[in-house]
Amino acid sequence: MRRLWLIFSQAVTVALAAVFVLATLKPQWLGGRPGSAPVQFSIIQAAPLPLDGASSPGSYAPAARRASPSVVSVMTSAAESPASASDALRRHFGDPDGGGGSAGTGSAVIVSPDGYLLTNNHVIDNAEQIEIGLADGRRVAAKVVGTDPDSDLAVLKVDLGGLPAITFGDADALQVGDIVLAIGNPFNVGQTVTSGIVSAVGRSGLGLNTFENFIQTDAAINPGNSGGALVDINGQLLGINTAIYSRSGGSMGIGFAIPVATARQVMEGLITEGVVTRGWIGVQPSDLTRDMAESFGLEVERGVLITGVLQDGPASAAGVQPGDVVVKVAGTPVMNTAQLLDAVAGLRPQTQAVLSVHRGRQQLELTVRVAQRPKARTARGAPGSGR
Repeated sequence: MRRLWLIFSQAVTVALAAVFVLATLKPQWLGGRPGSAPVQFSIIQAAPLPLDGASSPGSYAPAARRASPSVVSVMTSAAESPASASDALRRHFGDPDGGGGSAGTGSAVIVSPDGYLLTNNHVIDNAEQIEIGLADGRRVAAKVVGTDPDSDLAVLKVDLGGLPAITFGDADALQVGDIVLAIGNPFNVGQTVTSGIVSAVGRSGLGLNTFENFIQTDAAINPGNSGGALVDINGQLLGINTAIYSRSGGSMGIGFAIPVATARQVMEGLITEGVVTRGWIGVQPSDLTRDMAESFGLEVERGVLITGVLQDGPASAAGVQPGDVVVKVAGTPVMNTAQLLDAVAGLRPQTQAVLSVHRGRQQLELTVRVAQRPKARTARGAPGSGR
């Protein structure tokens, strides 16, 4: 019985092999019609690329399309010394070799359809001629409406209408980890979009501007991006790209942008009044350290030490003296120089404010009449004039 089973299984195997060979080489012998078409295989094809106006899931293309027309190139020429241009580049981009010529390139953002643009002061500082390159290829001359070296912002104007103005976003709602895009004209290669995240907010103490409250991002920012836009995933303006930390002049993943709230305040002041309204009291402050407090015999460890008082200035008239420690400005606590500067700048000129001061073991309330902050001198002169 076993022998019969082996013979049967071998016969079935041989028959199946023969059928397979015939089906492959002579399918018509198995009942197919002569000349019948061979079996066709279906191929699953990849989805077509998105057409204009569409985007792949997770793409930042909609944000880039929305914001890019509002970002322009800025070309400048100036009869300046090579040293001043090089100093500006070195301060904002750590570039020891670039920027020594009489021409420069940066970026700007269209903020109104009738031709107002925001950019950095260091982009157009000392420029004799300024030309704007629009995203649609047009080139047009621009004039300076006003500058604010303290925040490193400037407003330009072109004689065109119907321009694609950017939509302002809410930088105050930014959180570390939010996705952002940087748009500008790095190295004059043409408009470029890079992406990254918000690395930090409220960065200060960098020594770039008098007023510092930077958004930090790892989106690639390079020379030429200055004055360009930092936008969110909806294409709304969050900040004006200003500087990077770099040892080579190129991006190292640490870039800084001025928040849109600061930019809007400066822009409105320059357009409507020709100046940014900020309070000033005429003091030279310094962060108070524990060692300082001990050496001066102070009973307070937090506050701002006044190291100098401008003669005949508002603080001097109020009785402020070197060695005083300011702990509050108009009821707002101040723990460091940046906080004092912001608090004083927020005061309205020609109004009165109370400074809470420690002098040795005394606690004083001094009333100061606030003045308008003098405009900082630009690259041709020394910056700053007290607080």
